[in-house]
Amino acid sequence: MICLLLVAGHGTKLEDQIKNDLTGLYTSLEGVPKALLPGVGEKKILDFWWKAVNTRQLFSEVFLVTNADKYKHYERWATANDFPVENIINDGTTTYETRLGAVADLNLVISSKKLSDDVMVIAGDMLCADQNFDIAQVIKFFQLKKGELAIYYEMEDMESTTSRGIVEVCPESHRITNFFEKPAPGTTSSRLASVVFYCLQKKTLSCLLDFLSLYENTEDRVLGKFMEWLINVAKVPVYGMKLPTGFQLIGQVGLSDYTKWLTFYSAKKTGDTVKAITCRSYARIGIIGNPSDGYYGKTIAMTIANFWAEATISESKHLVLVPHPLNDPTEFGSLLDLYYISRKEGYLGGLRLLQATCKKFYHFCSEKGIALSKQNFTLKYNVNIPRQVGLAGSSAIVSATLKCLMKFYNLTEDDMPKPIRANFVLLVETEELYITAGLQDRVIQVYEGLVYMDFGKELMEKQSYGDYIPLDINSAPPFWLAYLRDPSDSGTIHSNVRQRWLNGDTKVVEAMRSFSELTDLAKQALETRDWTELATLMDKNFELRRSIFTDACLGPGNLKMVEIARKHGSAVKLPGSGGAVIGLCLDPKNLVELKKAYQEAGFVFCHVVPYCPHSH
Repeated sequence: MICLLLVAGHGTKLEDQIKNDLTGLYTSLEGVPKALLPGVGEKKILDFWWKAVNTRQLFSEVFLVTNADKYKHYERWATANDFPVENIINDGTTTYETRLGAVADLNLVISSKKLSDDVMVIAGDMLCADQNFDIAQVIKFFQLKKGELAIYYEMEDMESTTSRGIVEVCPESHRITNFFEKPAPGTTSSRLASVVFYCLQKKTLSCLLDFLSLYENTEDRVLGKFMEWLINVAKVPVYGMKLPTGFQLIGQVGLSDYTKWLTFYSAKKTGDTVKAITCRSYARIGIIGNPSDGYYGKTIAMTIANFWAEATISESKHLVLVPHPLNDPTEFGSLLDLYYISRKEGYLGGLRLLQATCKKFYHFCSEKGIALSKQNFTLKYNVNIPRQVGLAGSSAIVSATLKCLMKFYNLTEDDMPKPIRANFVLLVETEELYITAGLQDRVIQVYEGLVYMDFGKELMEKQSYGDYIPLDINSAPPFWLAYLRDPSDSGTIHSNVRQRWLNGDTKVVEAMRSFSELTDLAKQALETRDWTELATLMDKNFELRRSIFTDACLGPGNLKMVEIARKHGSAVKLPGSGGAVIGLCLDPKNLVELKKAYQEAGFVFCHVVPYCPHSH
C-alpha cells in the first residue's frame, strides 16, 4: 500500500491573520504552512502524521504533495525528519487562485509516479486530537471490507455540520449510505464527520479521472465532492470507520480556530493521562421468570446495591492486568493453605474475565470499524459479590471492565448500544470462557434498575436481542436475601433441562411458557403494587422450577433455605442459579423471626437495597 500526504493547500486566511496579528505572539510562524505549525504536544502537525505512517511493514512508499509556494519549507522539513526528498511532489501552483484542487493533486501523484497499488490519502495539515491511534487498524479494516474506506468521527458539540462532509453509516454493514458535503441545516441528523482520510483500492483510482472530466471548476475538485459523487452517484461501495478522536483545521481556517482547537485538544491530552477511571456493576436478583431467559422466556430482574464488582483502568507504559490478592492468589502461607484455598475456591479467579473482555473488545472494535488509540493501560478489579451463589458476580466483573474500556477509548452509546453490550458480556462468558449463562444477568447489569425482559423466539431471531423495558424501581417491595456461607458444599447436581428442552420435552416446553405467563402477571402486580399477588407468583415460580429441575439438582442447601422461609410465612424463590434465595415477607414480625432463623442455621441474611442508577 502507498500513502499520500496532501499538503498542497494555500492557507491564505490563516497565514494573513498570523501576519497581521498585533500581539506579537505568532511572529515566528509568519509564512509557515499550516501543516508545519505547532500541534498537540509541541510537535508540528505534519510530524504526527509522518510518525503515524512511517512504517515499512504498512507502506511501501509515502509521498507528500505540496505546491511551489511552500515547497522549500517541506524540503527543509523532510531533511530534518528523514523523509525522502525525492518523494515530495510539487504541483507548480503559487496562489490560491491558481490551485489545482485536491482531486487533481491526487491524480497528479498517481499519474506522474505511475502508481498501481491501493492508496491511503490523508490531509497532512489536519490537527488530530488523539496522538496515539493505530493506523494499522485502519488498513486491517480496509482489507477486511474489500471496498473503499472513509474515516469519520463524532463531532464535538461546538462544531457545525455545515463546515464538514457528513456521512450516514449503516450500523450493520458499515457501508456509507449517504455523503453530504457541507450540508445545509436540517439536511441530515447525523453528526458523523468525514475527513480527508481515505483508503482507495487501485481499481478505483481511475474514478479520479472520471470525476475530473465531469467537474472542471477548481471549487468542485475537492475530495469531499469526489466522495459525495463516488457514494451518491457512482454508487461505489464505500465503508466507514470511526476514529474515537476529533479532527480540526480542515480547509480554510482562521487564527482563532487554530488557537481554540490547539488549546482544546492539548487540555484534553493533559487531562486524559492523569486520572484513573473506575466503573461499577452491581449484583442482581432474578425476581420472576428465571431461568427461562435461556429458553425464549420472559423475566424481571433488579440490580441491588448490597454487592458490586468494580474495575479501574489507568494509562500505563505496558498493558498490565493486576491479579486480585484474594481471587487470584499467587502466594500461599503453606502447601496446606494452598490445598484449602484451592479446594474451596477452585482455580478460576477474575483475571481470566478481564483478559477475555479485553480480547473480545479488541475483536469487536476491529469488526465494527472503530479504531482504538495506541495506548496501554493497567486494569485491576475488586468484587464483594459472594462467589458461587448465583448473584451474577462473573458477569458483573465483565460488565464493569467493559464500561472501563469504553470510557478509556472514548466509545459512545452509539458505538455499542445497551442491547449489544449485554450480548457482548454474554459472549465473553460463553464463547471465550465456556461458562453456561443466559442473557438476563447481562441485560440487567447493563441497563440497571428494575427491568422487564422478553426473550421471545421471534424477537431474538429477528434482532438478536429481546425487548427490555425499564420499570419504576420505587414499585419494588422490600425483598430479603439469604445465601450459603460456604457454597462449595452445596452439592448441586448438573441438570438435564436444556437437553430435554432441545429434544422438545413437553413438560419443559410448557414450564418455560408458564414462566413467561408468571412474568407478565408479576409485571402487573409490580405496577399496581399488589405485593400479595407478587408473593404468590414468586412461590409459583419456585415450584415450577422445582418440578422440572428436581430436588436432587436443587441440592440440600437451597431446599433448606426455602423450607426456613416457608416456615415463617414468606414467599421464596431462587434469584439465580442456586446458592441463594430471595423472598418477600409482608409481616414485619415474621421477618424478624425469619432473619434470626437463617442466621442460627448458618446462612447469611440481608435486606435487599435496590440499586437505581439515577439515584446515585
